[in-house]
Formats: sequence, structure tokens, C-alpha cells
Amino acid sequence: MLLFLHINSFMILTRLFTATIRCSYAGTFLPIIFLISLLPIEVARSQAVARAKKTIGPRSATREHISINKGWKFLLSANNDDSLMYDVRPEVTDRNDNVIADTKPTEAVAISTSSGVLKKWILPSANDFIKDPAKHHQRPAGHPGGNVSFAQNNFDDSKWEHIDLPHDWAIKGPFYEGNNPVVGGGMGRLPSQGVGWYRRKLNVTAGDKGRSIYLDIDGAMSYAMVWLNGSLVGGWPYGYNSFRLDLTPYITWGGENQLAIRLDNPNNSSRWYPGGGIYRNVWLTTVNPVHVAQWGTFIHSRDIGPLSATVDLAVQIENKSNADQSIEVVTDVYSLDDKLNKSAQKLATFPQSASTIPAGKKIIIKNDVTLKNPLLWGPRPSQKPNLYVAVTRVFAKGKPLDEYETRFGIRSMKFDAEKGLLVNGEPIRIQGVNQHHDLGALGAAFNTRAAERQLEMLAELGCNAIRLAHNPPAPELLELTDRMGFLVIDEIFDSWERKKTPLDFHLIFPDWHEPDTRSFVRRDRNHPSIIAWSFGNEVGEQYTGEEGTAVAKILHAIVRDEDSTRPATASMNYAKPDMPFPRMMDILSLNYQGEGIRDAPAYAQLKGIRTSPLYPAFQKQFPDKLIVSSETASALSTRGTYVFPVSNAISAPVSDSTEGDPQKQYISAYELYTAQFGASPDKVFATQDKHPYVAGEFVWSGWDYLGEPTPYYTARSSYSGIIDLAGFKKDRFYLYQSRWRPSYRMAHILPHWDWPERVGQITPVHVFSAADEAELFLNGASLGRKKKGQYEYRFRWDSVIYEPGELRVITYKNGQIWASDTVKTAGDAKQLQLVADRTFRLLR
Repeated sequence: MLLFLHINSFMILTRLFTATIRCSYAGTFLPIIFLISLLPIEVARSQAVARAKKTIGPRSATREHISINKGWKFLLSANNDDSLMYDVRPEVTDRNDNVIADTKPTEAVAISTSSGVLKKWILPSANDFIKDPAKHHQRPAGHPGGNVSFAQNNFDDSKWEHIDLPHDWAIKGPFYEGNNPVVGGGMGRLPSQGVGWYRRKLNVTAGDKGRSIYLDIDGAMSYAMVWLNGSLVGGWPYGYNSFRLDLTPYITWGGENQLAIRLDNPNNSSRWYPGGGIYRNVWLTTVNPVHVAQWGTFIHSRDIGPLSATVDLAVQIENKSNADQSIEVVTDVYSLDDKLNKSAQKLATFPQSASTIPAGKKIIIKNDVTLKNPLLWGPRPSQKPNLYVAVTRVFAKGKPLDEYETRFGIRSMKFDAEKGLLVNGEPIRIQGVNQHHDLGALGAAFNTRAAERQLEMLAELGCNAIRLAHNPPAPELLELTDRMGFLVIDEIFDSWERKKTPLDFHLIFPDWHEPDTRSFVRRDRNHPSIIAWSFGNEVGEQYTGEEGTAVAKILHAIVRDEDSTRPATASMNYAKPDMPFPRMMDILSLNYQGEGIRDAPAYAQLKGIRTSPLYPAFQKQFPDKLIVSSETASALSTRGTYVFPVSNAISAPVSDSTEGDPQKQYISAYELYTAQFGASPDKVFATQDKHPYVAGEFVWSGWDYLGEPTPYYTARSSYSGIIDLAGFKKDRFYLYQSRWRPSYRMAHILPHWDWPERVGQITPVHVFSAADEAELFLNGASLGRKKKGQYEYRFRWDSVIYEPGELRVITYKNGQIWASDTVKTAGDAKQLQLVADRTFRLLR
């Protein structure tokens, strides 16, 4: 027989960074090449992104957006050797109030009295996203940190590590071991903490003098600070937001420029694996002084019908020159095909607008156009994600100054309290998952093909929606969801003023909540895949009544000020219908409360929050608001691993005596077991079917992710994914597929049928299928034909006595054969075979 290489998630986590793995059958060593399918396979796009330009020059008269991902030098220090810091941090103590040594509080106190604290110089980077000019930050004189050798032009970095971006310094490990690791299981036991410096030379031609040159960073973890030629340019603390800095005042024209970026990633700053480093793309954007501002367009549609749609456009133009400028703005609309190629002919043109922009100011120009016979954007499989592009051109006396492209889609969204989500008039059941930002073995470093592969597998599952937990994603991920037809809830914060970990976002919330929220919405609001904004997840302010609600009100107002076309919400795992917090939500986004928390008999002995299913109570209190479960299930399992005996309940918490194995850190894959606050898929399905007004769910989670390894915090990754960390399907995949793709002919048997130690013992057999009847055969003998009862979602034969051989199921729907599946007792392995998920050729 053939042995296919399906390494389980646990092995990937324990052996990820060794060069070889042992084949238990042959005793030989094999290279780890199962990760090949995650390598970048983009051809034209990746070539363009990766191609670094050594010289930045005027190739276009209008706008250049150039990747500078290649050719960086990098140095990581576990300590704060350069004595710089964004701000003084509080001491971190353990449960016995002992100071945790790696925070170095004595050093922090020393820094607080010196020029090493750079907060006052970094805050002005936020000004473009603070609406009230009176609240803008004034930059002090000087360039602190410029005397640090790493920021200087003449520093010799030849012995530093050579890297290309995106880069996650932590993923290469090693994992921290033991009971008191430096970085715990919650953050993945990987060395994400530390201070990292990145350096790169930029040669800017003299011909670009008079233009504006911006540094655009899509994501850097975290507390980014940027110097150019020894001068402090600015920075951005929040590691998940994209940001722009103006390099123009600090550039040496016609010469060599030294760019230096410092990141400071503290331990105890996250509940999951954050990664470390410049983990997304970095660009140089060169424009004329009069240009479309950063994320300066906003397009949305109204009055949508089969014959026409009205498209509204707002364009923000910035004048960085010293004189007033009279300009004309014209925008043409083109369609995009499946490969995002622009149509040869324009489909519509917005009326030309003429305006005068004062020196150093910005203006917003609004206009609309009627587009005939619009092709609508909608989720697959019932609709097609059609896309358009608006090409905005700015002129002064007929001379082109700027050209800016905006992709968009035309679609209508209605959030109905009874019918759920309607997209273009069609009710769409939300069949969604939550996704963290890491890519398993690739870490946090964004890789477009790896993200696309995740979405492809989720589409195969029947998933049509993604909730981005709990931070803004890479821009390319939203380009994928637009193109592939996924619905998205885009989320910004996991904490506000009240902390979840000692050094999380609460430390900077007072200064940065507005600029982070505005920049987040402004960057993403043209994506048609985004159906709603989430400005918080399970925040502590749920517990503080009117005080916490006041914070929610501020954030809600900021989101709606930037985009009034979509609902804004925050996910609630505690706030109840009679509390003030839910009043601030446009839609009700519930985590676990809908199906109840610790309310089933198997959970009766557990301590903690306990609620009955709250869908009816929320609907009664808010009859006009749509309800969606933003987190459901939190079912746990280790792929291909089964622990006996098997619970008779449809949902049970993991315990060390039966469902789990704390020594091996396994959780049984019968897909009945959950986190203490969670519920099995079966229980979730039943509760939602009993309350059909609920718009749908986002399962926790689509893929396993690094960190947060509930319930075994001495492990390294989560157990909650429908798909494991390496991209292999758990049995649960087929349970969700049977519900989310009811017309798909599929049957799936579990467990495997290799149990030499269980001969003569009860070994339950479960089958997942969209069929309504099934008959199970063991070595040709029928073990009975079963029907699904009301609120049942699997077939169960819980008294099967194991004997080796063949296990076969035949399923039926409406009396007709639907699908079958067979598992057999395996013989000795004879051959190892590797199969790539696609073929491609590398371009040089």
C-alpha cells in the first residue's frame, strides 16, 4: 500500500524547526517538504512585489508605488540595548506579585528621566487621523535616537543578518520549554519578544526633488519608530495597523539615504501569537505635491437595480506645496475580469470637478455617476464577486499630477432582524469562521498564496464568511476576499482601556484609539467583501455598565463617521440584553451566549459564567436588530487522535480522564468536546435551528493558530480549528461540510480502523453526511440502518465491537443512495508518496 505524508498538527509543532523527520515505518529520515504547498506560488504579482529598486527615480510623471521588501539588514536583541523606548511600561508581576525579570523595570525608570522616551515625537504621526485640529500633537524640537549608532548612515551593518520582507523574527524559534517559559503557551512559546532593528539603503535621484516620498508600512510588530539619515521621522505603536510616514523633509536628493526602523515587541502583550518584525509588505510611494491623499477615496453604491446603480465617490486631495493650487479631477470607471484585468473601454465617467486647494491643506470632492446594467458583487456560490476599478486623475492646467486606482464592488446589504442578511436582495445564511493572522509554520509573515490556500479550503468547506480576529488584516487578504467572494467582519481591537494582558493595547488606548480606528476604516472601506465593522472583542468594558458603554459610544461614533454605510458592532461574551452595552451596537454580535455557556448537563460541575441560550432574550429586547453569533463552538480536537470511552452527550467539556490526554496533550477527535465555555457543532446547529432569525455563525475557529492552546497551556497552538495548523482537514471539517453544503454528496466515517489493542472492545463509529439515513457494515455484516432525528447532525453507532477489516457506510437521502465511505485496517507501509496541491514553474 501507499503511505501518504499526512503529518499531524502535534508533530508539526514539536518538530517544526528541525531539518528532518523520522519515518516510523522505515526508520529513515525524510526532509520536511510537506510545507512546499505553502511557499509563494504567485508568478507575476510576487515578482513585482519582490523586485526591489536600488534607485528611486522619476519613472512616472504622476505616482510610483514601489516595493522595498528586498535587501534589508536585521539585528535582534532580547534586551533594550539602545536605551530607547516609546513610553515607560508598568512592571509585570506573577501571581505572587513577584516582578517578572524580563520587563527590566529598573531600566524603564532610568529611561523615563532621559531623552530615551520618544512618545512625544511619535504621536504627531497620528495627526492625519485625529479629526479635531485642536487635538493634534505638536512635535518637539530635535531628533532623539539619532545618536544611536544603528540609526546613523556610517554604521557598519555588514555582519547583520540579511533578510527580505515580510519577516517574522520569532517563527524560526526555538520553542521555549518547561513550566515557566519566558514566553508562555498563550503567545505560542516562541521568542517574539525583543528589540529588532532593520536597515536599508535608498538611493533617490535628484530628479525627484520637489516631489513627496512616503514610506508605507502594511504592518510591523510593534512600537515602530523610523529614522532616515539619523533624523527621527515618526512611528506607529499598534502592530496590526498599516501606516504612512513622510520621508520628504529628511531625504538627501541625488544621494544615498539610510533608512532605519526600530521595533520593540514586549512580552505579555498578547493573548495569542503576535509574531515579531516587519511582517507585511513595505513600499515607497512617490507623488507630486498635489495628489490623492493616503486612502483618499471612498466609493459606495445606492439605488441598485438590474438596469442601473448610482455610484457615489468622495476623493480627498492633498496639497503639500507652498502655494494654492487650482486643479481638475476626473474619474473613469472600468470593469475587472476574474484575473483583475481592466476592461478596454470605460463604462462611465464621473462629472469633472474643478477646485482650488489652499497650500498645505486637504479638500474632499464628492460626486456621483449612474452605471448602467451593473454587474453586482456577491458571495459564492449563488452570486458572483464582480469587481470594478475607478481611475482618478488629477490635473493642473491640463498637466497630469496624479493617477489613483480604487477597486470596488456594487452590492446592496440589508440587515433584517427576522430574515437575516440580504445581499442584493437574496437571503444569505452566514456560514463563517474566525481567523487569526498567523499562517502556521510560516508564522505571522504574510504570504498571499498561503492565505489564498486557506480561503480555498474554507470555500470547499462551504464557508462564505470570515471574521478577522481580532485585528486589521494584511491588505492583500481583503483583496482575496473581494476576488473570491467571502463576506467579512473587519475587526480592530481586542482590548480598550481595561487590559487582558499586562502590556496589551490598553497602555496606548487613550492616545491611539481614534487614529487607529480611523485609519483602519479608511484603509479598508472600499472593499465590497466587508459587511460590518467590529470595534471590539469581549472587552472588559462590558462589565462596567454605563462607564464602559461611554467608551463604546466614542468608538462607534468614530467608525460611523468614517463609514456610515455599514453597521458597527463589538462582540459580547458577557453583556446581557438588559445592560447598557448592547444598546451601542448596530447589530448584535454574540460570542457563545446564543447557544448558552456551561448550561448543558456535562458542564454542570464547572465554575465560571453560566447562561442559558440568550437568543430569545436579545431578540425580545432588540426586536429591530440583526443577531449573529460572532464566535460559536470552540470545539477542540487533535486531528486523527481518538480517546476512549466516548461521551454519550452531544457536547461535553474536555476532561483529563476521558476526552483529553494531558500527558501527550491530545484531545479526542470525535468532535464532541469543547473548551469550558464552548459547545459542540451539534449543539450550535440545534440552537440556531431552533432560532431561525439568527443570521448565522462564525465558528471558533477555521484554522488552528499559534498560541492560546486551550486547555493545555504547556502546548504551543490552539486545538479549535476545523483545519489543523499544517492545512490538513480534521474530522470536524466534514461535519460542517454536511451542514453548509447540503447538496454535496459526501459521507465521512470516523475513527480510523487500525486498533490492534482494541480487538473485542467497544469502538464507537460516527458518520458525517448531509444524508438523512445511513447503514453501517463491518466486514460485510450490517450494524443497522439509522435515521437522523430532529436536531441530530451525525449518525452514531456507539456499541461497535472492534475487529480488523473493512468498515463501510452507505447513506441515503429521500430513500435514494446518497454517498458512501470506506475505511480499512492498514497493512505494512510499502511506499511514501508526496503530492503537491498544484503545479507551477519558477520565473527568474
